[in-house]
Amino acid sequence: MWQRLRPDASAVLDEERVRASLTRYFAVMQDEKPAKFQISKRIAAEFDDEDSTELLWRQHAELIGEHEKLEEKIDLGRQSLRETPLPKQSLLDLKVEIAGRILRRCHFCTRRCGVDRTIGEFGYCKCGSKIVVSSIFAHMGEEPELVPSGTIFTMGCTMRCKHCQNWTISQWLENGEVYDPECLAKEIETLRVNGCRNVNLVGGEPTPWLEQWLETFKHVNVNTPIVWNSNSYYSPEAAQLLVGFADIYLLDFKYGPERCAARVSDAPDYWEVCTRNHQEAKKHGEMIVRILVLPNHLDCCTKPIINWIAENLGVRTRVNVMFQYRPEWRACEMPELQRRLSRDEMETATRIAKEAKLANFIT
Repeated sequence: MWQRLRPDASAVLDEERVRASLTRYFAVMQDEKPAKFQISKRIAAEFDDEDSTELLWRQHAELIGEHEKLEEKIDLGRQSLRETPLPKQSLLDLKVEIAGRILRRCHFCTRRCGVDRTIGEFGYCKCGSKIVVSSIFAHMGEEPELVPSGTIFTMGCTMRCKHCQNWTISQWLENGEVYDPECLAKEIETLRVNGCRNVNLVGGEPTPWLEQWLETFKHVNVNTPIVWNSNSYYSPEAAQLLVGFADIYLLDFKYGPERCAARVSDAPDYWEVCTRNHQEAKKHGEMIVRILVLPNHLDCCTKPIINWIAENLGVRTRVNVMFQYRPEWRACEMPELQRRLSRDEMETATRIAKEAKLANFIT
């Protein structure tokens, strides 16, 4: 059925430029290689509750090196994942322990609210200690290489985009459903068994729920690539926990270096945070970058974003230059955002991408 709805999702399997930029993702998707979280389960760790957080982070850094070595051996066919024993404690367990400590003084996002979510305190995102899900379904509207995408929308967000298209989710105007890790893991397995190419962690924003996501994947027993579908506004600590967990970083790049992010999305320092996290993602996984083109924001945002990507991530990076903007939620408060894109703006954005010599972009 989905092949008729999205014939491009079948055709993309033969596109050399896409396969070149997402080589490992395609292999995991086709069960030729294990997802990164499965490898993290095989890396032995040794820690207890009394170890300092500093000590845990040092061990984490060492084990990421072990993860990279094992991943390379497996990918080259020199070692089998199945023949690698499951340790008593793993790198994934260590990530859960560190994330649990962050939860008690929350700094998953760059705001670093510092609240103790384990005792019912709420920060900017209004997320608590139990993951709350809006919906779970096979998404047919994502990039062709992701479709059908096993998408899980969680509640809450770390930004306040006035034009948010998922504002009922991000701003908690829905109730959502609380899940425990074991039940959510079963949902993920069902999505995969029913033909989804991946599990797509999105919202709202997945960042506030990183501890719960790590815990959930301890219970996932199928091989599925993890798509980290984020606004990119997360902390350096969150970025490190994603290493050896996320297979694809599906990262928004929303605003340029001017004050647009603070004015439109209440996201100060967005450019610095976003560029840092894109560079980290480039080091540790494969990427798809999303640029939502906003009306009247081509010179201040779209152009510097595209040029930065070409110069820092490479012209072969998979980029989605998105023309789907529509005025939603509180967009009426921003004069320049009260309309859709014009044909001229779409053509200009496409021309900017071509002039930057991006060789792997879609619109």
